[in-house]
Amino acid sequence: MLKTLKAKRFFVNALTFGRVPLVFLFMITAIIQAYHPLQTWLIVLAAVFLSAASLTDLFDGMLARKWNVESKFGALADPLMDKVFYLVVFPTLLWMLGRMPDETIHALVMLVFTVLYILRDQWVSFLRSIGSMYNADCRANWLGKFRTAASFPASVVIYVYAAYQPWFLPQGLIFALEAILIILNFWSIIVYTRQYMPYMRMAIK
Repeated sequence: MLKTLKAKRFFVNALTFGRVPLVFLFMITAIIQAYHPLQTWLIVLAAVFLSAASLTDLFDGMLARKWNVESKFGALADPLMDKVFYLVVFPTLLWMLGRMPDETIHALVMLVFTVLYILRDQWVSFLRSIGSMYNADCRANWLGKFRTAASFPASVVIYVYAAYQPWFLPQGLIFALEAILIILNFWSIIVYTRQYMPYMRMAIK
């Protein structure tokens, strides 16, 4: 029984950390594809890597709860892997859009988008550090989970647009998608700040 639990915990943690090689494989494939735009199979391969990285976030938490192997290590590792995802994927998308002559404004939007995501994650990490001083429950709240769940498939959509620009993904739709994510980002900042404000007050005193 103990060996089974250890095996399940190992598998869940492997899924969590598997996000890292997958996002780097995405980045490498996306960059190669950008210099070989006629190779459609590279777009598919990069999208597969990105989608697989997104799915690890869905299944690691789901399996951890189903198998009852949730841990503080996993609760800390999962948001860290999310940060790696954002730090690799969003700058890659920014670089791709910056190379496109008709997407200069879009590249600027993606720059703001990327900076806001990184700043939000740093702020939430700071809040969690303060909360941990007082044994607060530092797991992601529902909005943080929703933001992450929305960001991963949205990244796949934005990549397909930047790499292929299919007719069913007009620029206006991509802008709307990014605007929704930016709103979720700000909303998440507000919710987390309110959640940890009592601990902030105690720490300041």
